[in-house]
Amino acid sequence: MADVKILIVDDEEAIREMISVSLELAGFQWMEAENGQVAHSMIVDERPDLVLLDWMLPGVSGIELARRLKRDEATAEIPVIMLTAKSEEDNKIQGLDAGADDYITKPFSTRELISRINAVLRRAKGDQNKAILVDGLALDPVSHRITADERPVEMGPTEYRLLEFFMTHQDRAYSRAQLLDQVWGGNVYVEDRTVDVHIRRLRKALAPHKYDHLVQTVRGTGYRFSTKF
Repeated sequence: MADVKILIVDDEEAIREMISVSLELAGFQWMEAENGQVAHSMIVDERPDLVLLDWMLPGVSGIELARRLKRDEATAEIPVIMLTAKSEEDNKIQGLDAGADDYITKPFSTRELISRINAVLRRAKGDQNKAILVDGLALDPVSHRITADERPVEMGPTEYRLLEFFMTHQDRAYSRAQLLDQVWGGNVYVEDRTVDVHIRRLRKALAPHKYDHLVQTVRGTGYRFSTKF
């Protein structure tokens, strides 16, 4: 589990420290943020595997941040566990309706926390490990293999990440800047035209299998992946 990264979002340092010790003992990597604004930047840049999110935060509340994450396609799949002192059923329903994957009421035992984390990660991993299929083009996120009509397709790691993003975000146009953020990461500084180079390489890899037409140029915007013309 050393490759699993968890973000702790809580304005109380003592609670962050208690949780971080528990995560470290359980073999997880961890990061921390004391408010919603810092947390959102870290989520976009670092892409944690799970967010432990306190309900009561200064400024942007945890519930507002959860809604924001779930509205954005780029962060919607990141699991969120709400941590809160609010135990009333209405509050729990409100948290789950905001998109939280689970809900833990303070005070909680570290054993319960780790158990809940593992359960949510198992559910999330089950969804992520499913092969993605578009027409006859298939991408297996476990083996990192791509096939076109059951024939292997060879491409570089960046083209693979581009294709994986496109196949999970179909029929929407993305600017070069958005693709850089989503595929290369917000902390990597490369020119927008780098996207064009890798788009050409991706099309070249798909062309012998007659699937290059799925990667479409959108004039004045950027690129789109779609089976529609």
